[in-house]
Amino acid sequence: MTTLTQISNDTTPSGGDRPKPEWRKYFGFSHDHKVIGIQYLVTSFFFYLIGGALAAAVRTELATPASDFVSPELYNSLFTLHGTVMIFLWIVPSTAGFINYLVPLMIGARDMAFPRLNAIAFWMLPPSGLLLMSSFFVGPASAGWTSYPPLSTMGPVAGELIWILSVLLLGTSSILGAINFIVTIWKMRVPQMGWNDMPLFCWASLATGILALVSTPVLAGALILLSFDLVVGTSFFNPTGGGDPIVYQHMFWFYSHPAVYIMILPVFGMISDIIPVHSRKAIFGYRAIAYSSIAICFLGLIVWAHHMFTSGTPPWLRMFFMFATMVIAVPTGIKVFSWVATMWGGKIQLNSAMLFAMGFVSMFVIGGISGVMLAAVPFDIHVHDTYFVVAHFHYVLFGGSVFGLYSGMYHWFPKITGRMLNEKLGKIHFALNFIGFNLTFLPMHKLGLDGMNRRIAEYDPKYATINIICSIGTLLLAVSTVPFLINAVRSWFWGDRAPANPWNGLTLEWSVSSPPPVENFAVDPIPACHPYAYGKPPVSISAPQPEPVST
Repeated sequence: MTTLTQISNDTTPSGGDRPKPEWRKYFGFSHDHKVIGIQYLVTSFFFYLIGGALAAAVRTELATPASDFVSPELYNSLFTLHGTVMIFLWIVPSTAGFINYLVPLMIGARDMAFPRLNAIAFWMLPPSGLLLMSSFFVGPASAGWTSYPPLSTMGPVAGELIWILSVLLLGTSSILGAINFIVTIWKMRVPQMGWNDMPLFCWASLATGILALVSTPVLAGALILLSFDLVVGTSFFNPTGGGDPIVYQHMFWFYSHPAVYIMILPVFGMISDIIPVHSRKAIFGYRAIAYSSIAICFLGLIVWAHHMFTSGTPPWLRMFFMFATMVIAVPTGIKVFSWVATMWGGKIQLNSAMLFAMGFVSMFVIGGISGVMLAAVPFDIHVHDTYFVVAHFHYVLFGGSVFGLYSGMYHWFPKITGRMLNEKLGKIHFALNFIGFNLTFLPMHKLGLDGMNRRIAEYDPKYATINIICSIGTLLLAVSTVPFLINAVRSWFWGDRAPANPWNGLTLEWSVSSPPPVENFAVDPIPACHPYAYGKPPVSISAPQPEPVST
C-alpha cells in the first residue's frame, strides 16, 4: 500500500528522464482531470492577460480628467468587458482548474466522478471567451458587468445579446463543474478518509460547489428574461410595460454576491493548505476552518441586498441585510485568526508561495474591514457608487483571490509540471505585484471618500493627482506579470527537476510522483497521518487486513 510516510522525506527527483510532454493532449477532449485542470489554468491565465490589457486601457484613460485616450462610449465597453473577463473568465475558471487538478489527488481518487461532464464543462469556456471578445466587431456591451436595465436595453443590442449568451455559457459550465465537485468529494474519498480527515481545500471546494449550484441558475433566469426584453419586446424589467428593474437587481445579486465567495472560498482552502506546510506547523483550528467554509456557504446566500441599499429597499429589510452582512465576517475572521495563529511560532520559509500567502492575508484583511464598513447602511449610502467600493472590491478579489492563486501556483507548480520555479524571479514578481497593487487601489479609498464616482471616463480635475498615482500603479502591476510568465515558461521546459514532495507536505497529492501518473494511484492510498500533523505524533490508519485462510 502507498502511504504518505513512505515519501514524506523523499528528496530524489521523480520521473527520471521521462519523454517531453505530449502537448497534443492539452488541445483535445481529454477525460484526465489533471489535463483538464491544466487546460483551465492556462486558458484562464490567457484571459487574465486580456482582462489586464483592458484594465490598462481604462486606467490610461483615467490618468487625465478629459476623454483623450478613448471615447466615452468605448470606455464604457472596455470597462464592461474588463469586469466580465476578470470574474467569469479568470478567477472562477482558475479556481476550477485547481479544484480539478488537486481534489481527486487529495482524496485518493483516480479521477473526477464524471470525467466526460468535466471535459464538457471546460470546453464551454474557450468558445464563451472568444464569443465575448468577438462583440468588438458589432459593438460590445457597454452597460457594465452588472448589465442593469434600463441601461442595458439602451446600448448596442447585438453586443448585449453576445454578452448575455457568453455569460449563460460560462454559467452552465460552472453548474456542470459544481455537480462534479460535490459528487467527487462526497462519494469518492478513500474509505479511510472521514470528513474530519479531508484537506481544507476539499472542504472549501465542497462549499464552493454548493454555492455555485444554488445561485447560478438564478442569474441564468435573469439574463434569459433580459434577453426576452431585448429581442421579443417583453417587459419583465421595463417599467413602461409594467416591469420592474429592481427585480433584475435582486436576481443578479442573488448570484453575484455568492459569486464573491465562489471566487474566494477555494483560495481560502488553498491558503489553509499552504500556510501549515511553509510554517512547518499544524494548522490551528482545523475544524473551525472547515466548518466556517460551510457557514460562509449558507450566509453568502442571504446577504445579496446590501448591494441595493440605495435602490429603494425598505428600512426593515435594510436592517436584516446589514446584520447578515456583518455576521458573515465572523466565519471569515475565524479563518484569518487561524492562519495567523498557525504562523505564530512556526518555522516560516519565506519562499514565493509563502510570500504571496502572507500578502493574501494582509490584503484580504484590508478588504474585509472596508466590507464591514460598507455593511453599515449610513456609510454605504454615503460612498455608494464611488471609488471606495472599487477599492474594497479589488482588495477582496485581487488582493484576495489573485494573490492566493499566485501562491497556489508557486506551491503546486512542482507537482503539476515536475519542475521547480525560480525563487529569485518569484520574489521579484511578488515585490512588483505587491507594490503595484497597493499603489493602484489604496489611494482609491481616498477618492471614494472625497466623492469621485466610479464608471465615468471624465472627472473633476481636483481628483487628477490621485488618479495619476493609480495609473502608475496599474503600469507596475502589468509589468509584474512579466517575471512570472518568464519564470513559468522557462521552468516548465528547463527548470530543476522537482522531487515528489519538495515541501514535505502531508496531504495525499504529495504521495505520488511529480507530475502524477495517469490514474494517480496504483492502489487506494492509505493516509499515514492527519493531513496537518506537523509536530504531532502521526495517527496511523491501518489498511484492512485480509481474512485468514484456513489450511
